Parts: sequence; structure tokens; C-alpha cells
Amino acid sequence: MTGHHQALTLALFSGFVIVTLAITTWVSRNRHGSAEEFYAGGRLFSPMENGFAIAGDYMSAASFLGVTGLIALVGYDGLLYAVGFQVAWLVVLFLVAELVRNCGRFTLADVVAARMSERPVRIATGMSSVTVSVLYLVAQMVGAGSLVALLLGRTGEAAQAWTVIGVGALMVIYVSLGGMRATTWIQIVKAVLLLGGTIALTVLVLLRFHGDVDRLLLTAANRSGHGDAFLAPGLKYGGSWTARFDFMSLGLALVLGTAGLPHILSRFYTVPTARAARRSVVWAIGLIGAFYLMTFVLGFGAAAIVGPDAVRRSNAAGNTAVPLLALDLGGGADSTGGAVLFAIVAAVAFATILAVVAGITLASSASVAHDLYASLRRRGHGRRGSEPRSEVAVARVAAVGIGVLAIALGLLARDLNVAFLVGLAFAVAASANLPVLLYSLFWRGFTTRGAVWAVYGGLVPALGLVLLSPVVSGSPGSLFPDVDFQYFPLENPGLVSIPLGFLAGWLGTVTSAETPDDAKHAETEVRSLTGAGAV
Repeated sequence: MTGHHQALTLALFSGFVIVTLAITTWVSRNRHGSAEEFYAGGRLFSPMENGFAIAGDYMSAASFLGVTGLIALVGYDGLLYAVGFQVAWLVVLFLVAELVRNCGRFTLADVVAARMSERPVRIATGMSSVTVSVLYLVAQMVGAGSLVALLLGRTGEAAQAWTVIGVGALMVIYVSLGGMRATTWIQIVKAVLLLGGTIALTVLVLLRFHGDVDRLLLTAANRSGHGDAFLAPGLKYGGSWTARFDFMSLGLALVLGTAGLPHILSRFYTVPTARAARRSVVWAIGLIGAFYLMTFVLGFGAAAIVGPDAVRRSNAAGNTAVPLLALDLGGGADSTGGAVLFAIVAAVAFATILAVVAGITLASSASVAHDLYASLRRRGHGRRGSEPRSEVAVARVAAVGIGVLAIALGLLARDLNVAFLVGLAFAVAASANLPVLLYSLFWRGFTTRGAVWAVYGGLVPALGLVLLSPVVSGSPGSLFPDVDFQYFPLENPGLVSIPLGFLAGWLGTVTSAETPDDAKHAETEVRSLTGAGAV
């Protein structure tokens, strides 16, 4: 890319960073340091504000960069991600949003621990939440590295590394200084920018083809090199039975995983009531649905206008399809229009990454402080007076540690598609978090052993199967292509690990000597359905 591209992009990106840092500084000067303020923003956001923040949290680099890139490379099969991400919100709306808001305070563990032995449940769910969050963070870091590689013309790995480090440093600042309130406003600003940029690109693609969607699709198919197969299922997931099972595994993970994502669950605590939580989800569904409809146009537009070969040359995983599309739509690499549009899209993508990593880091640091640290601290003594303030201090320190870990893993996985990486995070969330959440809310006989077994019974197989899959070794696109310890054929473990999570929860409960507390279940049921006694 030319110096003109770089200057424009860096100027726009710097403007976003300055605005968001100003928001963070303003919020940090007007907070009182309580746990409720840091974790939940004082529960003062309206349903519309929270809906925009949820959309900003959810529409990540995986969506903007990864999904459009996959559609550009594999056509119809890439749509699975967009459809799965959207359909998942029906599960959240009907089974999770209101009940979680009524039963918990800040984290998933609050819901489960309401009727169980608190310490083992908090440790298990806390570890699971941190694992899911780190996997999700890695995807955002990879997206940041892909963007800067394109922007700087692949001048070296050092540039990518410093960009990932810079994104990590900013997310730590956002979380440690501003907490949930600053993070929410950053996500709202980012959602508006992302939707505006996506609408503009979609309109330009449709204008290029004079509004003829058939012509757009046929052109994409012709340039793909696959002909009509580009527009039919099976190009990526239909070549063999292994690929078909991978398709089912991915779909299951995407549809069920959203309801177990810690940074999404934590958003329901930022509104005052369960009704507001439900209305937030309705707002989010509308915004997210519109966005994913536009990714269809952008993905096929990139295939038709830029061409899959050019996308692959820039980034083998397809993560740079949208910036390349913007460059072409603006008039090409040497035009002012192309430079401006490319700069805007790159800056919006950077803003997307920063906002999402801030939300995920806050959720994971809350799990470390509120679940893991608090559980260990309470063992053996009953001093509770200073806990909320000390929890917030621990959460700020945890944000730094999680940021460092995410940076290191992001550098390691920089050549993988970001949508694919998020698919792994969804699989772990659906395997470890969703079973324990649904059992806790709806199964009267559920016990502490069942809860712990449900978490570990989904978490350990999911991670183990990923380590033994083609993602890590045994193929040219693996993390370690020169070694081969691939024993599990599927890239996504959800098809196996999600049923194992539910099975482990059931098995732990039926083999437990613990007598379920009917009174606590009745209290949880009334609270979840009516909001009586909710914080």
C-alpha cells in the first residue's frame, strides 16, 4: 500500500483511538469504584443502548473480515457462519436473556452457584469462561495482524507483532480504567461506525451491478474458478463424510455457542430489569440480522470484483477481502477514492477489533476476580467487607495478564481465518457453559457434582479434540505443519464435545450422593421467571 493509504488509515484510526480514550478517561473520573459500576456499568443503560452495545460486541473481526473472506473464497458454504451467528440469537432470546438477568449479578457462575455449593462451581465456570474469552480474543488479534499486514504491504512480521501488542495495550487501558461503562460506549460508537461502513460498501457493490443480484452472483461464480459449484453447498464441507460432519459440527457450535459466551451474558446485567434485557436482545437481533444480510453482498461482491485469487494472494485465509473490495470500489490502488475508502474500512475494522477485545477482556477479568479469586479468598474466613473493592483491583490486574496471553496466542495463530477461530470459541462455549446453564435453570434435580462435571466434561474434550485436530498439526494450514499428531479428523469439535458436556452433567448428577435442594430450586425458578429478588 502507498504512503497515502497508510497516512489516511492511521489518521482515521488515531481519531477513533483518541475519541475512545477520551470516553474512557471521562468515565474513569466519574465512577465510584464499586463492583457493580465496574462489572455492570451501574445497570443504567437503556434497552436501545444495550442493544447497540450487544451488536457492537458481537459483530467482531470474525464477522466483518472472516465471514466475508470465507464467502469470497468458498461461496455458499461460507454463508453457514452468517446464518449460524444470526440463528443463535433465537436461543438467547427464548432461553437465556431474561432468566440470566434475573438470577445473576455479574457472571455465569452467579446463575449456577445460586443453588449449588458455591466454590467448586465458581472455579469450574470461571476457568471455562476465561478459556472461551481467550480463544475469542485470539481471533481479534489475528484480524488486527491481517489488517496491518495489508496496510503496510507485508513489510515484515515485526509490524504485525507491534500492531497486535498495541491493540492488546489499548484493550487493557479501556478495561482497567473505564470498566463496563466505558466499554459499553466504545461498543456503541463502534456499532454505528461498522453498520455505516457496511451499508456504504453494500450500496456501492449493488450500484456496480446496477442492483442486479443475479448478475453479481453469476460474476462471482465465474471468477471463482468453480462455476455453479460456488453457489451450491458442498464446496468446502461436501467433499467427504469428514467434511460433512465438520459442517454439522460447526453449525451446532455456532447456533448453541452464543448463549454460553461470557461477554454476551455479562451484557444482560447492564440493564435494570429482565424486560429491558429481552428488549435489548430484540434490538440486537435487528441490528445483527441487517449486518449479516449485508455480509452476503460483500462476500460475493469481493469474489466478483476482486476475485478469490487476489484475495488469497493478500491473505490465504481471506481475512483481507473487505479492505481489498473497498479499494477497488473506490477506484483502485492509485486513486484518491480508493485510498479514502480503503482507509475508512481499515479504520472501521480496527475500531471493531478494539471494541470487541475490550468487552471480552472485561468479561474474562470479571470471571477471574469475581469467580476464581473471590472463591479462593472466601475459603476459611468470612471477611466480606472489603471484597467488592479488592475484586475490582484484581480484575484490573487480570485484564493485563489476559491481554498478554491473548497477544502471545494471536501471534502464534496469525495465519488462521478469524471466523474459523471464533467457531472454536463457540464450540467450547456450547460444550462447557451452555449445559451447566440450562441444567441449572431447568432441571430440579441438578447437583453440584453435575454442574462441575458438565463444565469439565465439555471443556476438556473440546480443547483436547482441537489439539488433536487438523487445526494444530498434520496439514499445510496447521499451526504446526511440520509435525503430525492429528488423530481427530474434524476441525471443529462441537459435534462430539457438546453432547459430552450434557452427558457429563447428567452422569454427575445421577451418581451424586447430594440431595437436591428443592427449596433453592423453587426460589431460583420463581426468581428467574418473575424477577422477584433480582439484583
